[in-house]
Amino acid sequence: MTQDIPLNSLGLPKAPADTRVVVAMSGGVDSSAVAAMLAEQGYDVVGVTLQLYDHGAALAKKGACCAGQDIHDARRVAEAMGFPHYVLDYENTFREAVIEEFADAYLAGATPVPCIRCNERVKFKDLLETARDLEADCMATGHYIQRKIGARGPELHCAADANRDQSYFLFSTTPEQLEFLRFPLGHLASKAETRALAAKYGLAVADKPDSQDICFVPNGSYASVIEKLRPGAADPGEIVDLAGNVLGQHSGVIHYTIGQRRGLGIGGLGDPLYVVRLDPDNRRVIVGPKEALSTRIVPVREINWLGDTPFTTQPEWHVSVRIRSTRPPREAILRPLSATEAEVELLTPEEGVSPGQACVFYETGGTRILGGGWIWKGR
Repeated sequence: MTQDIPLNSLGLPKAPADTRVVVAMSGGVDSSAVAAMLAEQGYDVVGVTLQLYDHGAALAKKGACCAGQDIHDARRVAEAMGFPHYVLDYENTFREAVIEEFADAYLAGATPVPCIRCNERVKFKDLLETARDLEADCMATGHYIQRKIGARGPELHCAADANRDQSYFLFSTTPEQLEFLRFPLGHLASKAETRALAAKYGLAVADKPDSQDICFVPNGSYASVIEKLRPGAADPGEIVDLAGNVLGQHSGVIHYTIGQRRGLGIGGLGDPLYVVRLDPDNRRVIVGPKEALSTRIVPVREINWLGDTPFTTQPEWHVSVRIRSTRPPREAILRPLSATEAEVELLTPEEGVSPGQACVFYETGGTRILGGGWIWKGR
């Protein structure tokens, strides 16, 4: 009788040497530590880096990923640990799938999250297919999130370190992708442990700074990137109150986001005013008191559902939701309208809910991510 083959550390019934793992390497300390750790454990590691953009300034930018110096850093890690490394040119794909939509969404008055689209449309789609073409058994990344096996298969869970958790940016991971993906850092208690791993393997990136902001914005100015991509996008217009009274002028809707208070240039009006809505068609920025930002009902579409039963099998789901990456989950009632659309009722109203942001669903009182979708229209 054949004995069951024990599972290796990646949950596969093979010896590490017989297990090919493609590691998505951005050139940062997280993915580098993952690649080095798996290589040291004896896995058949193949490092792959996607060159996503090259803005010139990005070549020397600190804290970026997937361009310039970062590609060289990834290659050096592969050389040091003795595994093959490939660089794939995905600039055109990245521009079409991520950057162009980012520009259009910003011009439409939304506040997009391109990092989610990059994971969804490039890293966990095209790169994952490349991993399969390389006959890999799985693909590993340096994301801080956990993959756990539940009663019905793989589940997505928050990272052990709440300060590093990246669940907001990975809600669109599908069940099929989750079967193939591995996240070896998700259980670590802190980023310090990751840096210690990198130092243990003698990696030059052990003290490399974390990536900051959006990778294709070299100087941190979203508006300058939009103006470059969409000439004329910074046309001036009016700042008006909720009644339509003109309070001032602005230098382009793209310079404003919902919830913004500072930099409006309309001081001396008594109570503080906030951006409560953007009207790009009429080139207007609408401002109002803080209470005008309060939202209870949030429409969501393009839903990716990770629950155990189909999304529409219940009229309501009692969950917790996160409407911005920097905010904690809050209790809500999720009402499906179709397999991909829903209405979210926040039990406690939130301020600054913005179209273009993600609304991510969590198990209340637990760590499991149940999916999420995109906030698609304003208040």
